[in-house]
Amino acid sequence: MEKCLGCGAALQYEYPELPGYTPKKGSKYCRRCFRLSHYDDLTVSMKKGIDPDMIMDRIDKMDALIVWVADLFDFEACLLPGINRRLQGKDIILCASKRDILPDTLSEEKIASFVFARLKEEGISVRGLVITSNRIEQSREEVMNAVNMLYKGRPVVMIGRANAGKSTLLNHLMSGSTLTMSRYPGTTLDFNELTIDGITFIDTPGIEISGSYLMEVNEEDLKTIIPDRTLKPLVYQLRGNQSFALGGLARLDLYGCDHASCVFYCSSRVKIHRSKAEAADALWQKHRGELFVPVAADPEFRKHSVHKTMDKMDIVFDGLGWASVKGQITSVSAYAPKNVNVTFRKALL
Repeated sequence: MEKCLGCGAALQYEYPELPGYTPKKGSKYCRRCFRLSHYDDLTVSMKKGIDPDMIMDRIDKMDALIVWVADLFDFEACLLPGINRRLQGKDIILCASKRDILPDTLSEEKIASFVFARLKEEGISVRGLVITSNRIEQSREEVMNAVNMLYKGRPVVMIGRANAGKSTLLNHLMSGSTLTMSRYPGTTLDFNELTIDGITFIDTPGIEISGSYLMEVNEEDLKTIIPDRTLKPLVYQLRGNQSFALGGLARLDLYGCDHASCVFYCSSRVKIHRSKAEAADALWQKHRGELFVPVAADPEFRKHSVHKTMDKMDIVFDGLGWASVKGQITSVSAYAPKNVNVTFRKALL
């Protein structure tokens, strides 16, 4: 059976609406991968439909080293709680990807400290951590050094949430662009085997990101919410009760602010609108879908509220970014679609 080099799907010539279709026999890539690579044109959406339990069960049966790729920008969404239980006895290397998206002022020591703290909180144990960047050739050397120390002749299986950067990292390791890369969840459709420096690597379909905006927005809006360059913090000084609308996707209300600040870390294409908290409901109802765009597919929002106890706290909207608040703030309310996760954590930056 011939497979597409880009996504791993079995090539077929009869059904254009299904994965793996190519009109030309002898092609190495399916039409979907060709259109994604050359025109950023998504012909078949596969962001849902790949069973995550099937993926994990298949990996669990393999004698392999696991390289788990987690996107630092969207780290909360990329966490895989229970990974040690699901993959019992497996050696796991965590590759924290897309370091180049985070501000340059953030040191790798602080990133590592943050990652290990979150892993400990989730009860996750790994054999090693490598922080990778699409810009730095050193990343390839560090990943391969970690793999060579632990793989012991076994295949190396790449796993992670959809859009975490598995295929991008593998292309970086190969110093080429064999695998199809795109912003769309579900780009890799089946287990895809390749050889790098004599070691067998296996790319796997991204594990569906439940609770993320990546699954809740129209696919044409992904280019708006996924950053493609280093984040530029957007800083606001706060006094009184303040509200911020992140397009029509999320809202953040901050109460009792005095000598406080709020810093947003999200794509520069997401427009942030500031108002008094007392006017926020009326403005949201009036402008969502017109001035406040883009919008999530699900109009039903859920409110998440906490009293601010930490001096500096992040409010994370999975798939969209986060806001970091500091100073005197009495309480925080975050609004997001009911299926999107919101996390309150100790500040990363």
